[in-house]
Amino acid sequence: MSFLKTYLPKASRLFCAAVLLLLFAVNGFGQNRTVADFDKGWHFHLGNVDNGEKTSLNDAGWRSLNLPHDWSIEGKFSKDNPATPEGGALPGGIGWYRKTFTVPAASKNKLVYIDFDGVYQKSDVWINGHHLGFRPNGYISFRYELTPYLNFGGTNTIAVKVDNSVQPNSRWYSGSGIYRNVWLVTTNKAAIDHWGTYITTPEVSKSSATVSITTKVTAAKSIGQNWVGIETTIYDAAGLAVGNLYTHRGTGKDGNIDLSAEVPATINQTIAIKTPKLWSTDSPYLYKAVTKIYLLGYDAFKDLADVNTTKFGIRYFNFFADKGFSLNGKPMKILGVCNHHDLGSLGAAINTRALERQLQILKAMGCNGIRTSHNPPAPELLDLCDKMGFIVMDEAFDCWEWKKAEYDYHLYFKEWHKRDLEDQILRDRNHPSVMIWSVGNEIPQQSDTSALRLAPELAGIVHSLDTTRPITTANDNPGKNNKIIQSGAIDLVGYNYHEFDYAGFHDRYPGKKFIATETTSGLETRGHYDMPSDSVRVWPARWDKPFTDGNPDNTVSAYDNVRPAWGSTHEATWKVMKKYDFLSGMFIWTGFDYLGEPTPYKWPSRSSFFGIVDLAGFPKDVYYMYQSEWTDKAVLHIFPHWNWQPGKMVDVWAYYNHADEVELFLNGKSLGVKKKTGDDLHIMWRVKYEPGTLKAVSRKDGKVVLTREIHTAGKPAKIELIADRKNIKADGKDLSFITVKILDKDGNLVPDADNLVNFKIDGGAFIASVDNGDENSHDSFKVNYRKAFNGLALAIVQAKEKAGSVTFIATSKGLPSAKITLQLK
Repeated sequence: MSFLKTYLPKASRLFCAAVLLLLFAVNGFGQNRTVADFDKGWHFHLGNVDNGEKTSLNDAGWRSLNLPHDWSIEGKFSKDNPATPEGGALPGGIGWYRKTFTVPAASKNKLVYIDFDGVYQKSDVWINGHHLGFRPNGYISFRYELTPYLNFGGTNTIAVKVDNSVQPNSRWYSGSGIYRNVWLVTTNKAAIDHWGTYITTPEVSKSSATVSITTKVTAAKSIGQNWVGIETTIYDAAGLAVGNLYTHRGTGKDGNIDLSAEVPATINQTIAIKTPKLWSTDSPYLYKAVTKIYLLGYDAFKDLADVNTTKFGIRYFNFFADKGFSLNGKPMKILGVCNHHDLGSLGAAINTRALERQLQILKAMGCNGIRTSHNPPAPELLDLCDKMGFIVMDEAFDCWEWKKAEYDYHLYFKEWHKRDLEDQILRDRNHPSVMIWSVGNEIPQQSDTSALRLAPELAGIVHSLDTTRPITTANDNPGKNNKIIQSGAIDLVGYNYHEFDYAGFHDRYPGKKFIATETTSGLETRGHYDMPSDSVRVWPARWDKPFTDGNPDNTVSAYDNVRPAWGSTHEATWKVMKKYDFLSGMFIWTGFDYLGEPTPYKWPSRSSFFGIVDLAGFPKDVYYMYQSEWTDKAVLHIFPHWNWQPGKMVDVWAYYNHADEVELFLNGKSLGVKKKTGDDLHIMWRVKYEPGTLKAVSRKDGKVVLTREIHTAGKPAKIELIADRKNIKADGKDLSFITVKILDKDGNLVPDADNLVNFKIDGGAFIASVDNGDENSHDSFKVNYRKAFNGLALAIVQAKEKAGSVTFIATSKGLPSAKITLQLK
């Protein structure tokens, strides 16, 4: 307020200052936006409720819980559940959520919103009995304004009806409920619009980068006509300011930006960054842009109305028809996996640590890409991919106007696809990890002329909001009759499977750019092995015919030699992929096993066999093939276990790298040296079993690189507990994943152990879920016990909110108990 001091007497200055402060206090300008975690203190009822939205309803008898919440994962597995085993064989239904809360009287002149990151599905939301809206899409994030209907300084009731009763509506496990986070957002009446910041880096070099920031600012009618100034400061990862720009040019008074009521004003800024640190998969460097909005009064007066922080990365990438993919000028392949959204035994309920653990396991394998199959992901997944260095294919739809499941999104596509796709792009377009938009997976209309209409429309929606990333669709019929590809609307031609057609891609599509949107679909049960291993089983031989072969116990051999009719083994596709530069990358089906789609089996199987890692997070053997190919880490992995019937012929495989050869020994006797030749990815010995020690030694130039041993295990003798982290946050959400191993007296894993293990916990934590990776188990995940499956089980411990020690104890009949101590901080 320097103009007051310069031109007015002291008394007048004090009077004017008081009037201006009062004016802005009335308009609610003081504290700027708050974003509050709104997950705590909800009431839940499973089943329909008459007048569940009414504030007068007594919900005291409802269950108290915190979000995120998935009620399906708490149910019982049954072949009769309408989701079917394809959908995870768990119940759906209707659920109601209610929460009573207060909003301070001081917020009366502010704007209050509620943000839902995802509700599955068909959600209706009410505030104080007023219906705010309906969203059918179970994966999209959305916002409602609460302001006009709130009792400021008094009690408010929000009610949410979630309807997942009409099934099947998904080809995989969906979960049910408010399964992602909820936020209460309060802003001043002039503020940055929802998802109103858009950051791009149109020019990038080693010496400098141009950062373009587009900001949309909106205001409520009640503040009248105003002019705004906008200041953006860019900070590096150390918190140092590396760029700043204040903008107040426009068409309004004195050249300031005119902010008309309820019409967002768009402000464009450009800031140069010297010697930028580039975001990459190996070094995912992040900057943050802090944008401040000022309401302008007299020439020198400005009031801070809003502050918003946006993380971003500086990078450039290209897809080439002949050279594939490059990031920051460096040629590389996208080594990705597809993942569904469930978190194993935790169900669909989002948890940041559970997502982080999955990504850490994949990163250690050498994976650098994630495809969000087949829906918009949780925001936390993209935040983690930004932080950890994954390239994301952000996918929108599993169908358009034609159905795959009887009650899926095709029922809502015509009315909702534009809004849903716009919301996805607006929400996700600042993430440096997102480098590909996918507008459809295996769309039934890909061979119909309607795709010539829909594909350009969807591409147009994307391009209207973001022109910096290519668009693709994942095509299971990528031949020349594919109307999506014919439309010319997509930038990358996506192939699902068809690895035998990769080499001839440019004969079919000259000058086009290739991405393997979905590959492989290899099948394995962790720790199960069928002999012999050197022939490929096609299970099922036809996708449209009943599968009557397979193993009586619904297992699949963990040698990489079982695939469905449409897929391939892991080695088969990777051999082709690594051969041709123009093949820009791949997304393997799948990184982790997931609930539902138990190919090749039906009931009593209830989860998939496709994962490189099982449902509990335990790697299958093929994980180490990828690790040997995709990382610089020295690898020597031999399998199977060494507990067989005497005299049985057993195939011993080895995955290795950084070596010329591997020699295998049984009880000290050499069984010969093997070397990979040609495009081999593993070596094999056929060995007549005798108990004892199997030892492998890898060598390079005659020098030992690694040694691995497998011992014949005796009877179960003890339990070993291994926590992935012994120190976790006392924040009510953090997790410790405790691996439970059944060992013999010498510390060897007992490979067929199925001991029932009971768990007890003392202290400020609880058992969130249990698992063992068995695709056929019907035991609940929400209990304090689990049978070991092939020697392993898992318990997931969730922190409460009080710091201190937590003791976790495991017991099993005939074995000494084991315990481990965690620290909550």
